[in-house]
Amino acid sequence: MVKQKVLDLANHIGKKKSGSKSAYTAKDPEYMILEPVVTDEMAEVGLCLQFRKPMSAEEIAPLCGKSLEDTKRNLWELAVAGVCFIGEKDGVDKFWLEIWVPGVMEMMVNNKENVKKYPQIAEAFEAYGRTRGPQTAGAFPVGTGLMRVIPIETAIDGETRRASYEEVSKYLYENEIFSVSDCSCRTAREAMGEGCGHLKEDMCIQLGHAAEYYIRTGRGRKITREEAFEIIKKAEENGLMHQIPNTDGPGQTHAICNCCGCSCLSLRTAGMFLNNDMVRSNYVSHVDKDKCVACGECVEICPVNALKLGQKLCTKAPIHEKKREELPSNAEWGPDKWNPDYRINRENVVDTGTSPCKTQCPAHISVQGYIKLASQGRYKEALELIKHENPFPAVCGRICPRKCESVCTRGDIDDPIAIDEIKKFIAEQDLNMDNRYVPKLRHEYRNKIAIIGAGPSGLSCAYYLAVDGYKVTVFEKQKALGGMLALGIPSYRLEKEVINAEFDILKELGVEFKTGVEVGKDVSLKDLRSQGYEAFYLAIGAQAGRKLGIEGEDAEGVFTGVDFLRNVNLGNDIKLEGNVVVIGGGNVAIDVARTATRVGASKVDMFCLESREQMPALEEEIEEAISEDIEVNNSWGPKRIVTEKGRVVGVEFKKCLSVLDKNGKFSPKFDENETKIVKANNVLLSVGQAMDWGGLLEDSKIELNPNKTIKVDSFTLQTGEPDVFAGGDAMTGPKFAIDAIALGKEGAISIHRYVQPGQSLILGRDRREYHAFDKGNLTLEGYDHIPRQRAKHVDGTKAKASFKDLRNTFTEEQVKMETERCLGCGATTVDEYMCLGCGACTTRCKFDAISLGRKYDATSVPFEELKPIIVKNMIKRKGRIVVRKIKKSLSGGKKSS
Repeated sequence: MVKQKVLDLANHIGKKKSGSKSAYTAKDPEYMILEPVVTDEMAEVGLCLQFRKPMSAEEIAPLCGKSLEDTKRNLWELAVAGVCFIGEKDGVDKFWLEIWVPGVMEMMVNNKENVKKYPQIAEAFEAYGRTRGPQTAGAFPVGTGLMRVIPIETAIDGETRRASYEEVSKYLYENEIFSVSDCSCRTAREAMGEGCGHLKEDMCIQLGHAAEYYIRTGRGRKITREEAFEIIKKAEENGLMHQIPNTDGPGQTHAICNCCGCSCLSLRTAGMFLNNDMVRSNYVSHVDKDKCVACGECVEICPVNALKLGQKLCTKAPIHEKKREELPSNAEWGPDKWNPDYRINRENVVDTGTSPCKTQCPAHISVQGYIKLASQGRYKEALELIKHENPFPAVCGRICPRKCESVCTRGDIDDPIAIDEIKKFIAEQDLNMDNRYVPKLRHEYRNKIAIIGAGPSGLSCAYYLAVDGYKVTVFEKQKALGGMLALGIPSYRLEKEVINAEFDILKELGVEFKTGVEVGKDVSLKDLRSQGYEAFYLAIGAQAGRKLGIEGEDAEGVFTGVDFLRNVNLGNDIKLEGNVVVIGGGNVAIDVARTATRVGASKVDMFCLESREQMPALEEEIEEAISEDIEVNNSWGPKRIVTEKGRVVGVEFKKCLSVLDKNGKFSPKFDENETKIVKANNVLLSVGQAMDWGGLLEDSKIELNPNKTIKVDSFTLQTGEPDVFAGGDAMTGPKFAIDAIALGKEGAISIHRYVQPGQSLILGRDRREYHAFDKGNLTLEGYDHIPRQRAKHVDGTKAKASFKDLRNTFTEEQVKMETERCLGCGATTVDEYMCLGCGACTTRCKFDAISLGRKYDATSVPFEELKPIIVKNMIKRKGRIVVRKIKKSLSGGKKSS
């Protein structure tokens, strides 16, 4: 049933006449937000309040025909609900109305108890901008919108034309009373289950009379000016921007908001309706392409996706940047022009692509960025940039598959950049306590998170959760940390000191480790839930070896390569004698073969189905194996293992004619008539890895795929149990460490969103979709042919006698020379219309490549004086629309003739 007096109050606040054509109805958000908490009696009193004209209870009582006591009570209830302001003027409490937004709706949403009790308050606030927003298209000239972006002050420090009203500090120095409250936009999103991961607490700063009101009504807490500056600083460090209510007049405001583009209902004007002039500052971002290295830090932080990665190399066919011809100021602006999916369709790269190295890296590390920093000797900053996506650069510098190098544009001229060697050199700095980069904790949350498995994916997840401030415990059934890094990779490729040095940083971040504990055996997920753990990341890896299903493989002297490597790495006394046959052609098989030579084998032979060209192992690793006198036998498949008295004495092989069928699927074909028997004292099977879940998944709703990997949502990594997420080999099957590390970070993002109330796992989330430019369109003539630097060669004879990593790292001089070879393929592009001039991008650039330039010279207008300005602007807009239609018609006519 409609509360008529409450509906009348809604119209009164909106300066509309009840019953008129433009009046609000009971279906409108203005009524819906008042309906749950405003009584008829409160509405009767509220109808006597005036817009921005403070009145005392003594003045209002006779107008509403109520006793002074009843009037005071109703006024206080209206103020606490957020319908009106209360403030002390000359020792007397006075009350007045504000506009809907920014005003009444924010204040109502900041009553936490009411929103919790009546979610419709939050829903009405969200609906207001969604339903009223389209009506503002092209209506407000720059600088006159109801909310306005104010630049991050450091972004305009060098700008000589800046005005004081564009400085955050001006507002903080001009006021004496401050409060901080939760963000009303994020509160509404949270109540609707649509949070973006940016949390609401202590986000918005109120000033002067607004602060007095917020403190008095309990919707904000009092803070000092120094605390206000700290909140501003922390917001900027966490990638947020600033906005101010813009209806108080030039250089005046009553609040400073710290906003994100994915939840802010004001910024939806730009993100969804593309009506950017309504909220923009006077500034626009500019990129110096000569300095830009396409690291993507600014792209990730831009609240409205105005920045994207592109390229800067010369092309055969020119690349034309798309120009926006249609704008809200010169075209009719309906749903066909909007971007309703702006919270899920954000793009990182322009249509024509960006640098292939960042694209190809599974973690999309800023290769070009850290190479440039290394060239300048800024190694700690290079480490920081790498660790934004990969917390273990020293580990990856030794075992990375170098996918970035395989697509490096420099390789189309001569040789690819030695990217991995550069990263390895940078990472060496992290092994020195004096140069170690330990990130600053961003927040401090009390939620307990459990990571199951201390391999690269689990530890990556632990790292990013710890940086976010969570209480993380890692459970590992082995005594050693590192998973396959420590137990599946020989120390001559990855020394334990390197692993431990990088993992020590996790301990400094507060991560707790419990080794020798098998979840599913010693403790269950149910037990951990009862201990207060709120979410889990399963990353146990594929640590079980596969068998072939052939005769004799259970004989004495036959082992899986995975088990063999684990036993050696655990320090068990493993000795092999005589001839060893390794079956398999991948990287693990190479590791198995090279380890066998180091534990006593007099001769090691590798046999694999693939030809040399088809072998899955990296060419570099194959060559290292051959240098250590390991013989690689291609195109042979095992038929049976020959045994005598239960012990292996040899292997019978058959010739493999092809490995894949015409569709590229594994379907080997053999010549059964061409066979040979190879003598062997031991056989090591390295034909893949399998999952061993033990009792971990018992009594859960988690499902497995046919290959025993875990079923998860491919984007959020959530399993059939809502509080359980999974990644790494447990999800993908055996892959490289860098793939597992990338998934660990995504798992951390999902877990953060899951454990915080009302956050969506998807909305406002970067999908990290990258694609490379067309190399065929590049002009690469004229570049110098600078030879690629190479690390000093390792003598295979010496290497095979040692478990030490004898490979050399580049010298600093080599790093300087090699980094000069980088072509600097990528650069950031700016859509100047979409850019709001917030300056968040400048806080992330390490290269002084992006800056704000003053494009407009607009000041705010008091709300009372705004209507004629809007009317005048709308008349001009209609004229521009007509002119544009005529021009379009004439140009179309010429083309048709």
